[in-house]
Parts: sequence; C-alpha cells; structure tokens
Amino acid sequence: MSFSVAIVGRPNVGKSTLFNRLAGQRLALVDDTPGVTRDRRPAEAKLVDLTFRIIDTAGLEESGPDTLQGRMRAQTEAAIDEADMALFVVDAKSGLTPLDGTLAELLRRYGKPVVLVANKAEARGAEAGLYDAYTLGLGEPCPISAEHGEGMLDLRDAIVAALGGEDALVAVADEAASDVDVRDGAGEDATQPVAGDGVAGSAEDAEEPESVDDPEKPMRIAVVGRPNAGKSTLINRMLGEERLLTGPEAGITRDSIAVDLAWQGRAIRLFDTAGLRRKARVQEKLEKLSVADALRAIRFAEVVVVVLDATMPFERQDLQIVDLVVREGRAAVIVFNKWDMVDDRQAMLSDLRERTERLLPQVRGIRAVPISGLTGDGLGRMMKAVSETHAVWNRRISTAKLNRWLEEAQTRHPPPAVSGRRINLKYMTQIKARPPGFVLSTSRPEALPAAYTRYLVNGLRTAFDLPGVPIRLSLRKGDNPYADRKKRKTR
Repeated sequence: MSFSVAIVGRPNVGKSTLFNRLAGQRLALVDDTPGVTRDRRPAEAKLVDLTFRIIDTAGLEESGPDTLQGRMRAQTEAAIDEADMALFVVDAKSGLTPLDGTLAELLRRYGKPVVLVANKAEARGAEAGLYDAYTLGLGEPCPISAEHGEGMLDLRDAIVAALGGEDALVAVADEAASDVDVRDGAGEDATQPVAGDGVAGSAEDAEEPESVDDPEKPMRIAVVGRPNAGKSTLINRMLGEERLLTGPEAGITRDSIAVDLAWQGRAIRLFDTAGLRRKARVQEKLEKLSVADALRAIRFAEVVVVVLDATMPFERQDLQIVDLVVREGRAAVIVFNKWDMVDDRQAMLSDLRERTERLLPQVRGIRAVPISGLTGDGLGRMMKAVSETHAVWNRRISTAKLNRWLEEAQTRHPPPAVSGRRINLKYMTQIKARPPGFVLSTSRPEALPAAYTRYLVNGLRTAFDLPGVPIRLSLRKGDNPYADRKKRKTR
C-alpha cells in the first residue's frame, strides 16, 4: 500500500458504505441505525488507478472517556493518528450539525491532509447541504454517492491533490515499494519454522509427517462465543495493545474484525466475532447481520477458538456453538476464560475436563485450556493447543496404513449380518484433509448400521491420533467386476 486513509465523520453519514465501495466488497456491516460500526477495520482499497489502505471507523461523538461512545472515539482517534490522511464524510442530504464543526476542529489539530466528502449528494435538496459544507473551512467538498458509486473520479482527484499532486503520489509509492522489498527479505528469514521451537514446531513434530498445511500462509483463527465471554479482551492481550473495543457491556463487537500477528514464527490472522446468542433471542436486524458475519468467519477459519466463561461454563448455547463448529468441519479448541476469577482451580479443572468429555462426544479428545484474557495467563498453552489441533486437522494417512487398520478392526469386531447377508468392507482411503475425510468401499453401504460407522470413526481417531477434530466417513458401493458378464449370460 502506498498510503493509508481513515474515513471519519459523525454517525450515520455513510462511512461504512463508502468503505465497502472502495474495498470492492461488503466487509463492513451497513444499516440505517446510527452507530453500527464500533471498532476500526482496515482493508485494501482501489479507486480508479490508486491502491491504498483504508480504515473504517466509528462515528465520532462527544462523550466521556469511560462511556462506550468515549471508547469508540478513542478507537477512531487512533485510526486518524495511524493514517496518512483522512476522508471527512458529511451528510449533504440532512445538512451540517454542530458535531460536524467539532470534528472539523479535531481534524485540523492533527495537521494531516483532509478531503471533505459530501455523501448522499444524489438526494433531492442535497445542494443546500453541499454549500453549507464550505463553512467547515476544509476546502471544497467533493460530492459523491457512496451507495450508487457516483463521484468516484472526483474523489480520486481530490485525494491526489490533498497528497500533493501526481508527482508526490508517485514518489510516495516508490518509497513504499522499496520499504516492502527490504521488509519482505527480513521477514522470510525471521519466520522460518524451526522444529521444536514452541508452537511452530509442534505442527511439524506430529506423529504423521504428511500434511497439507502451508506454513508460509497465515493460520486463520476465529474467536467465537457467547456475548461478554471475553473474546475481544483475549485478542487484545495477544496483540499487546487495546486494538479492539472492550468493556463491561455485552454485545460490544458487531463486525468480524481481522487482525494479524506473529506467534513464535508463525503468521496468524485472528478474527474477532460478535457474541452468538440463542437463535430465538436474535430479533433485531442488526444483530442478525452480526451473527451472519460471525458465522461467515467460522466458515473461512481453519481453527475456531470457542471461548467459554469459566464462572458459568457449558451453557446450552456453548454446546450449540461447538456443535456448529464441528458441523462446519473446522478444528475447534475450547478455552475457559476468566480463570483468574475461579477460587478452587484444581477441583474446577477436574470437573471441566469430565464435563467436556461427557457433553462433547462428537469431538472426543478436544483440547480444552483454562486461560485469563485479562492477565494473559495460559495464552502459551492455548496457542500450543491451537497449533496441535491445526496439525491434526491437516493430517493425511496413507492408504496402506488405513487398510491394514481396517483389516484389524474387522477382525476385532466384524460387521453384523443384515437380513441374513454379511456386509463386506473392501477398502478405505483418505480423500481429503481439513478436516480428515475418508471413503469406505463396501458391498452394502445402505445396510451398514450407524453404530458400526461410529465404531470405525472412533477407531480411526484412536489408532491414528486424531483427537478433537471432525472426521468425515463416507460409504460407497464398490464396482462389481462381473456385472457385464452376468448381463451377457442372460442375453
């Protein structure tokens, strides 16, 4: 990226709509309700021939630092401080408010280039609001319609002019490109995985060396759970900064925010998600959008960290969330957060382990770790469990080993005879990883009892050390090599 741009303005002026327009995809939640965006969200943007980094921010409001609005304002100010310039969005349709003047003064104090953007300029009567924008003293407003994509060429020219013209933009781009080359060279040496070096080595030291994991790509981890379980606090502790908005209020997070970090040589992309409540309680449109965004983050993740409140674990919704993750085929790790609030930790840990095995039989052996997102206690154990689960999720097993095991499994426990006919299990092979998926060729797939299928799945999990990940076992009827010969005889 040659430069970075922060989109700022008061609530409900169309900042997230403009963000999605420049990013080229629906990343940020958009709704008529003011204050939908709360955390700052970065993305790569393209505007005609310009490529740059763009940051969506919460609507700026005047409020105390201890309030939710005050903490949102601090996040927005951090984005302004981080960016090279700002797009100050006002609503040309409804006109200026006193808050717009206050925000203009704030931007002037930062001393960074500002482009005044008059959004919703396509609306009837927007000319008056456009002319009023001149009174802010930030130069000529650029009329656009973020929803319909109008005025994007003018916005491109305004951004270039604010940065100093075409020549200055080319110089900035060349300087950024040279910096990237130097950083990339250093990064390759710094991120080489070393066997036995903490978390990065554990994935390579698994029992089965064959894996489809690419260590050069970031490991995608989604952090999910009920509202107020401490997901954002946990991620902030891992980052070592107050990157995500937190507080005592339940349901603060709305968007699924992606943040990058390196953990012991492995690149990680973390997705903070909105709290998932029971479906019957989700009534408002905005919460439905937030839940859909969280579910999308689960589908695109590799490992899902399910955060449970250690003071009241294994609520019905917790079990449903884990079951959802398993049905999506993701690798799951359970963390019992707020461990610093538990008094008798040894007794609680024994109870939690027993309940984990009893309540989650579909992912037998799932890794569960007690942590404290507030103090950082247990984060190393959590990331070790994540790395080990990720390695199992990527594992491949040779066909020869599978069929030797299948022969032994049939010897110990032969498949039952159904309707007086024995079911023959011919061979097994692994057709995919992420999660491990197997195909079993049998003479009568429709007749094989579900109990025997569970016996095979549990046997696979034990024999090949596949704890805590979903296992897919498909049954297929083998081809009959004598079928054509029978047809010729009947003729």
